[in-house]
Amino acid sequence: MLIDNKSIAIVGGGPAGLTLARLLQLKGAAVKVYERDFNKEARVQGSPLDMHEDSGLAAIRKAELLETFKKTFRPGADRTLIMNEKAEIFFNDHETKPEENFGQEHFRPEIDRGPLRNMLLESLHPETVVWDSHFLSMERQGEGWLMHFKNGNSAYADLVIAGDGAHSKIRPYLTDIKPVYSGIIMLEGNVSKEKAPQIDALIQGGKIMAFGNAHNILLGQKGNGDLGFYASFKADENWAADSGLDFSDNARMLEWFQAEYSEWSPIWEELFRNAQTPFIPRRIYYMPLDQVWEAQPNLTLIGDAAHVMPPFAGEGANMAMLDALELSEYLTDYRYSTLQQAISAYEQAMRKRAAVATEESLENGERMHSETSLTTMLDFFNSHLA
Repeated sequence: MLIDNKSIAIVGGGPAGLTLARLLQLKGAAVKVYERDFNKEARVQGSPLDMHEDSGLAAIRKAELLETFKKTFRPGADRTLIMNEKAEIFFNDHETKPEENFGQEHFRPEIDRGPLRNMLLESLHPETVVWDSHFLSMERQGEGWLMHFKNGNSAYADLVIAGDGAHSKIRPYLTDIKPVYSGIIMLEGNVSKEKAPQIDALIQGGKIMAFGNAHNILLGQKGNGDLGFYASFKADENWAADSGLDFSDNARMLEWFQAEYSEWSPIWEELFRNAQTPFIPRRIYYMPLDQVWEAQPNLTLIGDAAHVMPPFAGEGANMAMLDALELSEYLTDYRYSTLQQAISAYEQAMRKRAAVATEESLENGERMHSETSLTTMLDFFNSHLA
């Protein structure tokens, strides 16, 4: 194989990086994952992930982890309520959606990020992950790269694969193309279910999508019962800095919500009154749909480092894990005589499908933040239900 006797470094231990490490180890490759977290006990943030049949789940199957996944995912967490700003329910699939329906096109089982990471970590050879490895820089050495980390360590690899996220420090070694701001801010918060009893009684372990006045509230219940939520709205890119808000002050954030979401029911206020602080304003970016670069023989990108996209189609993690699946196959495909050819073929296919997913995500974002968002999203969900 092209990667025989090659040292491979994956920078970033997210779903894409760990999935790729697992797939390459199954093929006998020598892989190290360099992760900035201090150890495996570091807190994993973010909302639960829904796995799609032809991408995330396809990678899990190829990694021989489907049976473990079935014991790890959260049955029923994909059940959804669609509501308006008054907290009136217009769509509810809690009674009709089965807890498990693997193999069905629209079944999207949810899993918390921590259990997903643990499942992947436990599948790897001992000492695969090099913790406390915050990437700083690298330089060419021989046919590969010498990488330098914040802890003072350095490491050589014949092939470097960047899985270090939307703000990748490795991406500039390959391309100058930068992410574009989508025009949408998602203000992230978390609250314990005990402190949001009205919302907890509604969500019942699943998800809520609330639409009104071109604003959204999107919620998901985590495995520990906490409610992760996003207030999603259109704003200038510098909104967080220009707003003058103290994101650690619940009272101030509640005042902001009451003003910005003025037509919304008071039921939503318990989210802002009792949330753990600080709130985190997240600007939503995407990579240009027509991005292209010249393939290199010793460097490539996966996941958000390659194609960060809005979350409004649920494709980000799924595309990332599909990157891992496809790259592992390209690197071990005997049709290619050089690594550069294999990487070039992977990148062309990856950019093409990522552009389609990004465009869908952007279109969904516009629909979800339009004046007709409730009607539009109801039509979408009812068509899938039918």
